[in-house]
Amino acid sequence: MSDESKKKQQGNDEGVVQGGPAKQDKGLDLAMGRGLDIGTCNLVSAAQDKNGDIHYRSLRNAFIDVEINDFTKKMLTKLGVQYILHQKRMYVVGNPAFELANIFNRETRRPMAAGLLSPHEADALPIIRLLVSQTLGEPARENEPCFFSVPGDPIDVQMNVMYHRDIFNGLLTKLGFKPTPIAEGHAVVFAELADDDFTGIGISCGAGMFNICVSYKTVPALAFSTSRGGDWIDNNAAMVLGMKAPRVTAIKEKGIDLVQPRNREEEAIVIYYRNLINYTLLNIKKRFESAENMPTFANPVDIVCSGGTALAQGFVDLFAQEFKNVEFPLEVKNIRLASDPLNAVAQGSLIAAMQ
Repeated sequence: MSDESKKKQQGNDEGVVQGGPAKQDKGLDLAMGRGLDIGTCNLVSAAQDKNGDIHYRSLRNAFIDVEINDFTKKMLTKLGVQYILHQKRMYVVGNPAFELANIFNRETRRPMAAGLLSPHEADALPIIRLLVSQTLGEPARENEPCFFSVPGDPIDVQMNVMYHRDIFNGLLTKLGFKPTPIAEGHAVVFAELADDDFTGIGISCGAGMFNICVSYKTVPALAFSTSRGGDWIDNNAAMVLGMKAPRVTAIKEKGIDLVQPRNREEEAIVIYYRNLINYTLLNIKKRFESAENMPTFANPVDIVCSGGTALAQGFVDLFAQEFKNVEFPLEVKNIRLASDPLNAVAQGSLIAAMQ
């Protein structure tokens, strides 16, 4: 770390100071337009180069406080671990925060909860600013278009989506972008349903929420979110298993087959997966049947699922099993995963930005 950086650390307790190297896509000739997926668990950006290849950058949307001393700072810097100093506190951010939480059996802290900025984290804003700036990098020019994902209106909980949207709108503007919000489920439609005239159902299966969009020729006929996602599975499974939620998350990410669970822990996870899928399908059915001026879908449509919660082996099979138990209001031809589940929302946001 440079002497100048050390002086900033010593003299600016109110600011945010980064330790460790920032990852940047240097040397890339990028086309105009960025996409940004603002997820509870991960932040993902997408940009396209002049050859048409899409480049993604992701960071885990998490942090953990650590003891502040010179030795810790030197070791973290040497290891290339991201940390910040803010108001006489020291935080490790991104993927290393999750790894440290598992090692010490601690809960990670998150700038976001249930799909929105966390009202319980006083330090959420300075940390999310750092994570977003690292994920996006610098704009190619001032006011470069950037479409960023926002939740659909929640149907089962009171949430202030407007505050969340406007905070990120201001943050991205200060970073030099021209921001435009896009509903998360709608971004999945842009990424996956071009061959179907952007008609079908996109579901973003996130950590904090499930976001759903029923689209007809690019127009969202129905867009909403539910407050249940991967975190809901982890928290409920952890409660019945008597363990911390990050440990359940680690079990899922290590690899689990939802159709053939191998032990008590995996069986508990499958129970809550099944409940969550059924809950989502019933809400789509209920909202579709109660909506006014719904377009007529002449042909069967695809249901496309994206997001980290959909990555578990057997997810589509489990989804199909639950689908058979619901008298769905639309004829469905395929239930499938997005071609790139973790990056689909960022990709769809990028496609919208480049238009």
